[in-house]
Amino acid sequence: MNPSPRRNGLGRGLASLIPDSALEVDVLSNESKGLRTVPLDEIDANPDQPRERFDPTELDALASSIKVHGIMSPLIVCREEGRYVLIAGERRLRAAALAGLSEVPVLVRALAGDSDSLELALVENLQRADLDPIEAAKGYRRLQENHGYTQEEVAQKVGKERSTVANALRLLKLPDIVLQALREGQISAGHARALLPLSGDENELRRLLSQIIVRDLNVRRVEQLVAELTRFDPVKTKNTRSQTEKALRYATKLLTKSLKTGVEIRPRKRGGGKIVIQYSDSEELERLITELRNS
Repeated sequence: MNPSPRRNGLGRGLASLIPDSALEVDVLSNESKGLRTVPLDEIDANPDQPRERFDPTELDALASSIKVHGIMSPLIVCREEGRYVLIAGERRLRAAALAGLSEVPVLVRALAGDSDSLELALVENLQRADLDPIEAAKGYRRLQENHGYTQEEVAQKVGKERSTVANALRLLKLPDIVLQALREGQISAGHARALLPLSGDENELRRLLSQIIVRDLNVRRVEQLVAELTRFDPVKTKNTRSQTEKALRYATKLLTKSLKTGVEIRPRKRGGGKIVIQYSDSEELERLITELRNS
């Protein structure tokens, strides 16, 4: 029996980290000629990494596996200003450091631009290990804001349905208290989407969020409760409008008396508005400025 062919240029350390299939592809294919070993301290993290949190328990488990089996898939990097910038594989990079490795196998990619780096980092994370819903949503938004992609284009880049991307982006409209509960697994993305109609009423939102967690409400029940809370009530709407009008009249009278000139408050339907202060000539304008400054 002929001895196995020697793998020229590869030491035992690297060979133990890379599966035979990867080494064979390196020999037979021009596509893998970027495969090499790189010291850990020469690799910089990707600033566009969509993953924000790494579970310590999972990292410890991966580090233990790497100590026994090595890194089964090379990290993907690009070359930038004499350094290697990580495109995909930050979990493996962190776990390799925990495992005590001083170098790791990498596949060097030539990128057309910054958008390639972000797209590859996002796609790799979505395919290899689930991002939490907020990390995914922020990654989609970054693709839109930094590179001008539409929702449809983002969906094509990451291999998702457009509705999936749209639903993820909607979650970012929710206040931090809901996003934190979602991150910590206290509620699901379905619960969070059901709470969207209450995003402008933080008191109701907090109350219902507490019920979801304490009573373990399912998504359907939350949708029913939200529908009840947001159902149109003509009497309540009329009373609210009446109270608002009274408050505006009082504020107008108060400002008019205080400034000794005509004041008009112009509210907008969607919130906010303008306060218009009238003056008859430059002298009165100077008086108003002086009074406002002194007060």
